[in-house]
Amino acid sequence: MKNRPSNRSNQGSDHKGRHPSNPSNLSNPSNPSNPSNPSPPPSRLHPRNRHQHRYDLPQLISVCPDLAPFVQLNVHGQESIDFANPSAVKWLNTALLKQFYGLEYWDIPEGYLCPPIPGRADYIHYMADVLAQSNKGKIPTGPAIRALDIGLGANAIYPIIGHREYGWTFIGSDIDPVAIESANKIVQTNPVLTNAIMCRLQPNPALIFQGILLPDEKVDLVVCNPPFHASPKEAASETLRKQSNLKRQQVNQSVLNFGGQARELRCDGGEEKFVRRMVAQSETFRDQALWFSSLVAKQTHLKAIYDALRQVNANQVQTIPMGQGNKSSRLVAWTFQDKTARAAWREQRWIKVVK
Repeated sequence: MKNRPSNRSNQGSDHKGRHPSNPSNLSNPSNPSNPSNPSPPPSRLHPRNRHQHRYDLPQLISVCPDLAPFVQLNVHGQESIDFANPSAVKWLNTALLKQFYGLEYWDIPEGYLCPPIPGRADYIHYMADVLAQSNKGKIPTGPAIRALDIGLGANAIYPIIGHREYGWTFIGSDIDPVAIESANKIVQTNPVLTNAIMCRLQPNPALIFQGILLPDEKVDLVVCNPPFHASPKEAASETLRKQSNLKRQQVNQSVLNFGGQARELRCDGGEEKFVRRMVAQSETFRDQALWFSSLVAKQTHLKAIYDALRQVNANQVQTIPMGQGNKSSRLVAWTFQDKTARAAWREQRWIKVVK
C-alpha cells in the first residue's frame, strides 16, 4: 500500500541527526541520549523498542528454523547473517515478526523492499509519544485509535507493529496493486491482525490523501516513509555504495533495506519533493487527521519542508531525531489543531479508551 514508495534503501545513512535552527513556531525536541559511539555502538533506539540488543539468533532459529541455513560465524567468531543476502534478511525479519509480534506468516514478493524492523518500530514508538502529548501524557491505545500509513508496501510493517504494540487500527494506502495484494495476504493469514488493517489502492500517484480518506473519515495519526531517490541513476549509485560498504565491514544489526521496486525507491524530486507535496495536500485534510508525519532521511531537506509547513500554517511542528547504530534519521510531525482543538479531539475520540 503505497502512495509513497515505502521503505527505501539507505534510510538515514550518513546523516548526523542534528537540525538547523528552527523558526519559532517549529519545536525541535532535544535528542534522546546519544552517547559517543564505542564499538559496537550503543543502542540509540527508543526506550520501548524491543530490539535494543544484538539479535539472539539461536532463539530466532527456534521460532523460525528456516533462518538457520543463513547463520554463519563472522570474522569475530560471532554468529551473524550475511546482510547483503536478501533471502537472509527476509528470513531474519520473518523470525523477528514471529518472536516479537506473534505473526505466523510474513512474506514479500521477490524484489520488494525488506525493511529493517528496529527502525520501523522506533517511528511507531515516537509517534505514540506525540499522541500522548494530547492525552495528558498517556499513550492512547486500542482499536479506536486509527492511523493511516501512506505507502504501506508489500510488507505492512508499520501497521503490524502499531497494532501489536498499541492495539491501533490502520488504513494502509499504496499505488502498487501487487503490494496491496501482498499486504492483504499478510493480514488475512494472521489471526492477530484480524480487523486491524484495511488496505486501499491509490489509483492516482499524484494524490496522497484524496481517494484514500473518505469524506467524513478521521485518523489520529498519519505515518509515511517517502521514496528517497530522485532518479534511477541516483538509486543505482546508492545501491553500489551500499554493496561496497557491506563488503568492507561486518554488520552487527540490520540497518539497511534490500530490494525495492522503482516506485518504492524513487519519485520525481525524491524525498524532499514528496514530503513537500504531502504537506501541501495535508492542508485540505487538516480536520481529518490530528497528527501528520513523515520520515526525513536527509537533513538538508528539512529547510524546504519547514518552508512548506509555514505556507500551510501548521499550528505545531515537531522534529524528532532517531538513530540506530551509526545511522541517523529524523521524523517531522505536524498538526493543524491548536491546543483547544486537540483537547476536543481527545474528548470526542479517545476519552473512552484512556487507561
